[in-house]
Amino acid sequence: MSRKLFGTDGVRGRANTYPMTAEMALRLGAAAGRYFRRDGGSAHRVVIGKDTRLSGYMLENALTAGLTSTGMNVLLLGPVPTPAVGFLTRSMRADLGVMISASHNPHHDNGIKFFGPDGFKLSDEAEAEIEAILEGEIAPAQPQNIGRAKRIEDGRGRYQEFVKTTFPAGLRLDGLKVVIDCANGAAYKAAPEVLWELGAEVIPVGVSPNGTNINDRCGSTHTQTAAEAVVAHGAHVGISLDGDADRVMILDQNGQVADGDQIMALLAARWAEEGRLNGGTLVATVMSNLGLERFLSARGLRLERTAVGDRYVVEAMRRGGFNLGGEQSGHIVMTDFATTGDGLIAGLQFLAEMARTEKPASELVRNFETVPQLLKNVRYGADKQPLSVDSVKARIAEAEARLNGLGRVLIRKSGTEPLIRVMAECEDEALLLQEVEGIVAAVEAAV
Repeated sequence: MSRKLFGTDGVRGRANTYPMTAEMALRLGAAAGRYFRRDGGSAHRVVIGKDTRLSGYMLENALTAGLTSTGMNVLLLGPVPTPAVGFLTRSMRADLGVMISASHNPHHDNGIKFFGPDGFKLSDEAEAEIEAILEGEIAPAQPQNIGRAKRIEDGRGRYQEFVKTTFPAGLRLDGLKVVIDCANGAAYKAAPEVLWELGAEVIPVGVSPNGTNINDRCGSTHTQTAAEAVVAHGAHVGISLDGDADRVMILDQNGQVADGDQIMALLAARWAEEGRLNGGTLVATVMSNLGLERFLSARGLRLERTAVGDRYVVEAMRRGGFNLGGEQSGHIVMTDFATTGDGLIAGLQFLAEMARTEKPASELVRNFETVPQLLKNVRYGADKQPLSVDSVKARIAEAEARLNGLGRVLIRKSGTEPLIRVMAECEDEALLLQEVEGIVAAVEAAV
């Protein structure tokens, strides 16, 4: 059963435009409620969190209406990070968790992500079944069985207390000056408070959300803001989250950025030394740098690659019994602690290494030499299928032949935006640029 509405990370689009309308959110809530009430039992429960987008109010109310119409009792968490929804779904014994967020996208976008009762994101198969229910008549609950809605005032506090338990008990952050950029998003209260409670001197950035400034020139997709704060305040390290705080970038004391690959390399090596890296394996996507693979191989460790999307990383981790994975973009998944990527927990693990080793951040963020990598995006219309055009396929095959043995080519559709992502890696930067630009030109001609 294929999916049409769901992408790689839930349903996503421009607010007040299909599919991110109040009407669709209401029907989607009702379909999800009906899917999770198939056993006909009572006392079904769903938790709903959101980030700080203005459209979150609209979608939260519509989802609540749809869910309660099928008999689900709704617990409203307010603004909390995406990983908090995964944690609280399981902690509060809910049947379903919902996060309203478009992650790192601008404020005018929004999205709806679903979590199962185990706190993990729903599988492709479950999402396809919800779509099938959505396309038909959704049976409402009897009047006496309509659900209730209740606001949970301490959801963020529960999550913060849990997050602190993931930091080594014998360590503190005393003496560390930390810039934390919350992207004016979901962690704008939680992240600074956790760091302060663990002893850090906190310099908060991006903690004044107004509904439209989420990810606006701040956060993990615009690290310049945090970098400038690190240098200006003489901070020891910077932690830059995205709008829903499920991804992170680390900045050293000079403002230099370490992406998810470098963070995963540090943690994998450390965990392997301690005998904590299950199966001697790190799970990452096809986007991760070839340098990471070489770094792991030199230590007798293995890199298992998946399709792009942290959900696919998590699925591979669960299948193989692995406990560390993530994406170059900053999703770091540690299933010993969380069911999804958690930028704050990943940041704390990095800070724990700083406290344990007493090394500056600059020594911990450069774990391997990256192979030159170039990524370019080409936007296309919804009615176009550029990767099916013969001239595009021929140009991709030509690039693969030229890079054979020297690097690799990866061409894919974005799962969240109408973009073709053209990526290649190669030690020869001139050849790399030539081949990427050649494929981009072919795709542009096709669209």
